[in-house]
Amino acid sequence: MSELIYLDNAATTKVAPEVYEAMNPYFEEYYGNAASVYRFAGESKKAVEDARKEVADFLGAKPNEIYFTGGGSESDNWALKGIAFSQRKKGKHIITSAIEHHAILHTCEYLEKLGYEITYVGVDENGIIKLDELEKSIREDTILISVMFANNEIGSIQPIKEIGEIAKKHKVLFHTDAVQAYGHVPINVDECHIDMLSASGHKINGPKGIGIMYLRNGVQIESFVHGGAQERGKRAGTHNTPGIVGFGRATTLAKEKMEERTKKEVELRDYLIKRVLDEVPYTKLNGDKVKRLPNNVNFSFRFIEGESLLIMLDQKGICASSGSACTSGSLDPSHVLLAIGLPHEIAHGSLRLTLSDETTKEEIDYTVEAIKTVVERLRSMSPLYEDFVKKNKQ
Repeated sequence: MSELIYLDNAATTKVAPEVYEAMNPYFEEYYGNAASVYRFAGESKKAVEDARKEVADFLGAKPNEIYFTGGGSESDNWALKGIAFSQRKKGKHIITSAIEHHAILHTCEYLEKLGYEITYVGVDENGIIKLDELEKSIREDTILISVMFANNEIGSIQPIKEIGEIAKKHKVLFHTDAVQAYGHVPINVDECHIDMLSASGHKINGPKGIGIMYLRNGVQIESFVHGGAQERGKRAGTHNTPGIVGFGRATTLAKEKMEERTKKEVELRDYLIKRVLDEVPYTKLNGDKVKRLPNNVNFSFRFIEGESLLIMLDQKGICASSGSACTSGSLDPSHVLLAIGLPHEIAHGSLRLTLSDETTKEEIDYTVEAIKTVVERLRSMSPLYEDFVKKNKQ
C-alpha cells in the first residue's frame, strides 16, 4: 500500500498518463497560436476544434456551443454576470440554491451590490433542492435559474431534468454548475433543458487552469473577457492549447470508463459508509444515500472538531478534507451542512472523503481504522463527550 492515501479527488485529481501524453506535443512540437493564419498554427487550431467536439459529444451538444475558459469558477462567473448584464432590461431577479459553490454564491453577492435580487432556494435534509419552493420563486422579472448538478461537499445529485422543465415552462434561462458531476455521471443538455453549463478539467484527471462553458445557441450573453476575437468573440485570450487538448482527452477517457469506474467507486463508497456508520458511534452520513456522486462520502462526527481530524489523518498519510477546498482555512462551519439542518457544533466535525478509480479496498480499510483511532482520541479530550457519556450512563 502506498505511503500516501489520496481521498480528496473532489478538490483535484491526478492527470491521467493518457492526458499528459496527449498534451505534450502542444508544448514543444505544435506550439503555434491556434488563432494565427499560417499553416504551422493549423495543428493547434485543429487540436482545439477536435477537443471541442469531444466535449460536445459527451454533453449531447453542438461543437459551436462549447467555449473554453480558464476553469469552473470563470465559467460560473461568466454565466451569472453575462446573463445579468445582457438581460437587465427584462429583469434583475436570479434564483439559485442555498448550497451552491462559492463561485456562484460570491458572484450573487456581487450582483446584489449592483442592484440585482437573488432568491436562495432551500434544500431538504439530504441536500436536494425543494422544487415547489423553486417554482414558487419565479417572477415576471426572473432572468436566470442557477442550480448545481451535484454538490461538491455532500455529493447529492439534484433533479436537474425537473429543474430544467420548470425553467423551460416559465421561459427562464437555466444554468448548472456541473464541475463535480461532469465526467462522473451522464449529462445530456437537451434532455435536461440546460441552457448553460460549467465544467473544469482538473476534476476528471485533466489539467488545471482549463474549463468549459456550454452555451446553447441563441442564448444572448455578454462577453466576460474582452480583447481578441477568440472563441467566436465571446471569450478573449490566447487559447491554452495543451490544456484544451488535455480537457478533451480527459473527457473521452471519462466517457469510456464511466460505467466500469462508477461500479467500482460505488462499491467501495458504500463499503466505506457501512463500516464507518457501524463502527464509529455518533456518526452521521451527510447527503442522499442513493442520489449521490459515485465517489463521494461525507460524515459528521459528534464531539470532535474537523480541523483536528484532518491534521491527525494527514499524520497517518491520508489526504481528506472537511468540505470545499475553496473554503479551506475558514473557521466557519460549512454553509452546505448548515443548509441541510445540522447544528454548528456537529457541522464543525465533518469529513469529506472522495475516491478515484485507483482507490483500493486495502486503502479504505486502513482509512476506517485510522478514523476510528483518531475520533476516539479526539473524543477522549472532549469535555462535552465526557459529560455526554456520564449522562447516558445514569
